[in-house]
Amino acid sequence: MNREDLIKFLESIKYPNLEKSLGDLKLIDEVDISENSVKIILSIVSNDSFLKVKPIIEKELIKKFEKIVISKKINEAEAVQSVAKKENSSLAHGTTGKPNNRAPYAKKIIAVTSGKGGVGKTTVSVNIAIGLAQKGFKVGILDADVYGPNVPRMTGTEIEKLQWNDNDKMIPSENFGIKIMSVGYTTPKSDTPLVWRSSVAVSAVTQFLEDVEWGELDFMVIDMPPGTGDIQLTMAQELPISAGIIVTTPQQISLDDVSRSVMMFKDIGVKIGGVVENMSYFIAPDTGTRYDIFGTDGGKKIAENYNIPLLGQIPLETKIRELGDEGTPAISLGDNNQKKFYKDIVENILKEL
Repeated sequence: MNREDLIKFLESIKYPNLEKSLGDLKLIDEVDISENSVKIILSIVSNDSFLKVKPIIEKELIKKFEKIVISKKINEAEAVQSVAKKENSSLAHGTTGKPNNRAPYAKKIIAVTSGKGGVGKTTVSVNIAIGLAQKGFKVGILDADVYGPNVPRMTGTEIEKLQWNDNDKMIPSENFGIKIMSVGYTTPKSDTPLVWRSSVAVSAVTQFLEDVEWGELDFMVIDMPPGTGDIQLTMAQELPISAGIIVTTPQQISLDDVSRSVMMFKDIGVKIGGVVENMSYFIAPDTGTRYDIFGTDGGKKIAENYNIPLLGQIPLETKIRELGDEGTPAISLGDNNQKKFYKDIVENILKEL
């Protein structure tokens, strides 16, 4: 087996739990064949991901070679690291006090999160991104909610699949004037679960920052997963976040969780751009009567308690939900009132920035 044949063979190996090969993911950096050994250099950020791929390659090749040494690419200065040395190594992570900038192509980065799921975080993220694009800004949206990637459906791009260009970069989808990237484009079916450890999920999101052909952006909007976990912390370490936006409903149980998100941003030093209160109230279409189904002014109280801006209150409307499900966001194809809810939020975010 010569070097070219070996590379083709390695690139055909499937990454575990993902319908992509090592070649599709551009993980084979270098291959060195000597008389008695093969050295394969993998370009992988996550230690856990590296340890997951390593035995698969060894198992496939051990029959043909007496010694397999798989090394990991750490950075441009140290392209090769042996397995023995790897145990004492560490990646060049940033810190929340002094974060890296893995997205130098974006002038400002907005991270949208929530204390709990089901409060409309993705709906708000998508409408904010489109609202910024409508004002003439160059905008990208990164779906970092890897276990529940809903951005493709809400942008009408759910049938698209991941593609690569000639520069070995992933090509973002585009619709409504924004560039879009989501792990949802990588799965063979929409109901394929991503049974990943958090370290693998973090590695995937990091790759979407670095290996996507985003071009120059004025704004990168990141739709974060709910809660206060690894992805939130990693994004704060690896990106200079301009503002964190927190989405909540007026319900007390949602407010309890969102309080933790507020304190998370404060503790890690991320500027809080404000709170969006979603599902604030319901106006009965037949009588015009207002019903405060989930409580009254919960988001306003959070804003006052923590001295952060209330960016807007969005009512519970069937049409807004339908537009999101259909991939036709309200800020683009809703009526004037529905558009105004989100346009006002965009204006308030720009004031804070």
